[in-house]
Amino acid sequence: MTGIDGITDFDSLRRAMAENSEEPEGPARNARAEQLLLAAEKLNIPLAVIEALGHQLKVYNYSSEKDRMFVPFARLLRMWDERPEDFDEYETHSLHWVFKWMSAGMLDQPHIPLASIEKWLGEMEHRYRLAGHSERAVRSAEFSVAGHIGDLTRAEQAYAAWLAADRDRMADCHACELHGQGGWQLRNGRDAEALELWRPVLEGEYSCAHEPHTVLASSLAPLLRLGRVDEARAHHLRGFRLVRPMESMRGAYADHVEFCALTGNEARGLELLAERPAYFTDTGQPRSRLDFMAVVTLLMERLTELGLGEQRVPGPAGRVWTAEELAVHARVETEELAARFDARNGTSYVGDQVRERMAQRPLVERLPLGVRAVRTAPAAPVTQMAQVPVPEQSAQPELPALLAEARRLSDTLQPHALEAWAAVARAAEDAEVDTYVRAEIADHTAMGRGPEGVELFERAAELYAESGDEGEAIAARARAAYVRALSGELDEALASVDEPYDRILALYAEDATGVRQTAAVLMSRARILMRQVHERSAGAADAEQAVRELLALVGGRGGSDVRLVSRAAEGRAMLAELAELAGDGERAGELFRQATAQFVGAELPWFAVEYEVRVAALAHAQGDMAEAERALRAALEHGGPYVEAVGRAQLHLQLAEVLGGRGAAEEAAEHALEAAHWADEAGESSTLGAWARHQLGGFLLRLGRFAEAAEVLESALADLSAETHGDGAVVQTQWWLGDCLSELGEHHAAAERRLQAAEIARHWPEQHDHATLAHLAAESLGNAGLPVEADRAYTRAGELWRAMGNVHFLVRSLRARAWLALRTEEGLEGARKLMADAVRECESALEVVDDPAGAERLAGELGHTRRQFGDLLARSVPEEAEDAAIREAFEAALAEMAAAISVFATLGEEGLHGRTGAELAAGWLEADLNRPADAAARARAVLDAYEGADPADETVRSRRTEARQLLEPTEE
Repeated sequence: MTGIDGITDFDSLRRAMAENSEEPEGPARNARAEQLLLAAEKLNIPLAVIEALGHQLKVYNYSSEKDRMFVPFARLLRMWDERPEDFDEYETHSLHWVFKWMSAGMLDQPHIPLASIEKWLGEMEHRYRLAGHSERAVRSAEFSVAGHIGDLTRAEQAYAAWLAADRDRMADCHACELHGQGGWQLRNGRDAEALELWRPVLEGEYSCAHEPHTVLASSLAPLLRLGRVDEARAHHLRGFRLVRPMESMRGAYADHVEFCALTGNEARGLELLAERPAYFTDTGQPRSRLDFMAVVTLLMERLTELGLGEQRVPGPAGRVWTAEELAVHARVETEELAARFDARNGTSYVGDQVRERMAQRPLVERLPLGVRAVRTAPAAPVTQMAQVPVPEQSAQPELPALLAEARRLSDTLQPHALEAWAAVARAAEDAEVDTYVRAEIADHTAMGRGPEGVELFERAAELYAESGDEGEAIAARARAAYVRALSGELDEALASVDEPYDRILALYAEDATGVRQTAAVLMSRARILMRQVHERSAGAADAEQAVRELLALVGGRGGSDVRLVSRAAEGRAMLAELAELAGDGERAGELFRQATAQFVGAELPWFAVEYEVRVAALAHAQGDMAEAERALRAALEHGGPYVEAVGRAQLHLQLAEVLGGRGAAEEAAEHALEAAHWADEAGESSTLGAWARHQLGGFLLRLGRFAEAAEVLESALADLSAETHGDGAVVQTQWWLGDCLSELGEHHAAAERRLQAAEIARHWPEQHDHATLAHLAAESLGNAGLPVEADRAYTRAGELWRAMGNVHFLVRSLRARAWLALRTEEGLEGARKLMADAVRECESALEVVDDPAGAERLAGELGHTRRQFGDLLARSVPEEAEDAAIREAFEAALAEMAAAISVFATLGEEGLHGRTGAELAAGWLEADLNRPADAAARARAVLDAYEGADPADETVRSRRTEARQLLEPTEE
């Protein structure tokens, strides 16, 4: 950046101010503007001082030091009153333009009396009238004053007058005006009307330095109130990205913090506060500080309400804050600031609005955003989160009632059965219970212990036997054997299940026990034998025989007994597993489907989930993506409310990948979003959650939602690692992010991401990705205004393309370097050499290619290269060049165009558009060379080429139009 000593004339001052305008908002830029004013004063040029003061005003306005605008403006106004002739047309316009900034700035400063603001409003009206401007901007300013103090009648009148007045050069841009008009609708409770007014801004029809930034922020609460949560999420991700780097936008930033507090995203709200510590204390614009401290209060009181008052949170520098402490501090500051505004205004309107804002209740329990945010409040149990009915219990339930409910739940295989038995166990501690009940308690407690349940199962068996139920005793011992198998004691399990198996069959033959107990033992034995198959790849025949024996016992006996239906369904699933292991995927899939149908038919859908997933995996392996999709949807439908968070994340992610594979990116993004949410709930943010965000970002990119995708991908990169997710995932995420940033015009950042990805891909055996990323990075560097760096990256990419034998991209890298050379020391000579190299590479490749299709593609590349060579020669002529030099350059360009036409002509219909484009370019060159007849001939050649062509083709229409324009001078 130019130093103050280096500013010796007006031009250098202007360059320095232009450079400073490109710096980030904040005190550093403001301080530089003050130095530039001192430098301007030394030049002894009135206009230089005027421009420096205007620059100072602008940087103050777009910063947190808005209160410093008044001094330079007062000086400018005095200079205008004393010597208006010192102002050029632009500075005269700017002076009147910033009257509006002063009006808004005064409202934001509670120490400025209301009478002074009203007087200023009159001064603005008077000066605008003298300058011949419409009163539109004046009425807009009056509307702001009236709305601020709560004089809604006057505000309504000013609003109508504002819209009725003619738009002129002093009117705010369309985007800013629509923001203000939508704000008035919000104030009157008309959320939908506000959003409709903002639609052209939100859709990109109108924009400016602060729009759509503020409209996106302002739209968040009304969208939530209207239940349009998907739009609210998108506006938050897109809008916060715009607001984040702009120090002057504390009010809009506050809207995003508020959004987090209202949607169960308190943790993200804390992250936002941590990013802007100065917002707690910057005093340059009290109104935006009031907005900010109000939402800080809202967020901190919400955290305290959730039981997190002792959690450490970001706050004003100088001490450590808990949420509860900051809530008290922020509320006091907010009330004091509001009171200052109300005292100045003579109304309670500002305070009422702020208190209403702080009292808001969450509008959504938890709105997943796709970006990582650790949950601040403890997650509810899975069943509660899904609103699955939990058995009602009185404050002091009686043991008989608890026992009856536990038996009902376990007999019907309900998800809450073990919890119900735990309640029975607690109640039985202080009560006399019979031996059978103690057996049941031990049995069901063991079921919840996993590998540690063996001894309890054995104890249950003893108690069942003591109470006279030999069948249940044997079933409990069989369950103990199965737990041993799960614990890795397979041999012990196989040995210990034989005796229960023989005894239960003997008892059943004597009618001394029932089908349930017998089926329980046969199931335990079959499960143990299946473990042997999976762990040792042995005993498949024994396992199948055991399963078929079980099915023979329970087949047709189920009826209303869901336990027996469940045994039959699980048995079929075991046969499916055996078929899959034997390589019969089709049979396995059919058996799994039968098992799930039985579970669902018995109203036990949660047991079907595992097998629907297996069906999906089999279908995926067989390439039947429709069946995979059906099965995964069924798994979510059947198990959603009951599956643990990590399981739900996996189901949603698998479905997202299937949907994405068939091009349904929008629905795939919805499921990837759900996957990210449930991964966070499960504490798997850095593993499964990162992968879900990676996928979500890719789908959003595919949908053209670049700002949202960028936020999500940046969040994913914080957790993605080569060790956990593979370096391919890291590279792909960087690649996608680079594409997003490029689309958003953030070319320097896009280049960084692409270069980082290229550095990882550099070590891969296959170098295509490395070359592509280097090429894309070069493109971004060129767009970022870094031609030297771009040339270096294109050179690297070109070397890689050459090594891989990819002539097309080698040629494209050479062409890109040629255009860049015009912006570097290489100049026109270097550019011509590089373009000639590109031509030579094409021609050399054409000489050796023996594939007709490949030759056709290379010819097309040669045609485009010749065409670009001609364009480069024509456009590189300096404006101050002599006529002879210009003519020489145009003749050389025309020769390249003619060569391009000849090449495209060899391609027939495939080369038609390329040929006509080159023909028209040649025609304009002929016209510039004062050869109208030749120009006309080329135009007619284009029209003849499209004789009978499809008039709906956009290229055909544009080429015909251009050809007629080329003909017009000749015909005249």
